[in-house]
Amino acid sequence: MAQNSPASNDAASLRLVDDFSLEMTGKDIPGLEEARHAIPAGTKINVTFLGNEDLDMRIAAAKAVKEMGFIPVPHVSARRLSSEGQLEEFLGRLQEVGASEHVFAVGGDPAEPEGPYPDSLSVIRSGILERFGVKEVSIAGYPEGHPDIPSDVLWRHLEDKSAALKERGLDAVILTQFAFDTDPVTAWVKSVRDRGIDTEIRIGTPGPAGIKRLIGFARRFGVGANAMIVKKYGFSLTNLMGTAGPDRFVTDLAALLAQDPASGSVKLHFYTFGGLLATSQWARDYVAARA
Repeated sequence: MAQNSPASNDAASLRLVDDFSLEMTGKDIPGLEEARHAIPAGTKINVTFLGNEDLDMRIAAAKAVKEMGFIPVPHVSARRLSSEGQLEEFLGRLQEVGASEHVFAVGGDPAEPEGPYPDSLSVIRSGILERFGVKEVSIAGYPEGHPDIPSDVLWRHLEDKSAALKERGLDAVILTQFAFDTDPVTAWVKSVRDRGIDTEIRIGTPGPAGIKRLIGFARRFGVGANAMIVKKYGFSLTNLMGTAGPDRFVTDLAALLAQDPASGSVKLHFYTFGGLLATSQWARDYVAARA
C-alpha cells in the first residue's frame, strides 16, 4: 500500500537538497554558462557519455565545469569503450584538464559491448581508474529496478562494485536512476543499508520539465509512470501540456528519510530534462522558501 504524504519537515528538506548534484550532456556548455549564476560553487555536475557525443565534446564539457568552479563527474560508459586504449585516452585527457578525480562508472546502453568491458565492475577492477587520478567513483542504483536486468543481479552487482571500490581504496557514491515515487525509493534505501552498504546515496529525480517529456523519459527507462504515481509526484495526466517540478517528491522524501536515522547520508541528483537553469533556479527557490 502506498504511503500517505508525511508531515513536511523543513529542516530535513534543507538537508536533502543541500549539496545537490546536476547532470549535463557534452553539448550543453551554453546551458551551463546560462545557469552558472544560479548553481552553488563546488556543485558536482555529471557529464554524460552518450553515443551522439565524441571525445572532444566530453572533454570540453568537463573542462568547462571545472573552469566555472564546479566539480566535474564525467561518465565512463563501459559498453561504449572499444578498447583499453580508448579508456586510457579518455581518462588521460580528463586528467590533463583537472577533471579525473570524480567519475561515474556505468554499464551503458549498447546491448553488446563494443570492447573489453561488459559492465562497470570490469572497469573498476581493471585498475586503470586509479592510474589517472580517480579518487571517487559513482555507481548506479535502481530503486524501481531495470527493464532488462533482474533484481537479484542488480543487487549482486551493487554489492560487488561497493566491495571492489573499498578494496581499491576508492571513495564511492551510489547515484540512482530518476524516480517519481517515494515508496520504492525509501524501501530501496533501507535494503541498501540492510546489506551493510553505508555509501552516500544520491537519489535521482527530474528537475522541472514538461509533463509529456517526463513521462516519455520514464517509459523509456522503465520507471513507473502510472496514474497513481504521477499524481503522487504532483502532476496530472489530463494536463500533458503543463510542466511539473519535484516539490512534492522532495518534501515527502525528506520527511520519510528523517523518520529513519538508519537511512544514512542521502542527497539529491537532478536530471535536467527541462534545462540546467530551470533546475538550478528551482533548487534555489525551494531552499529560500524553507530557510
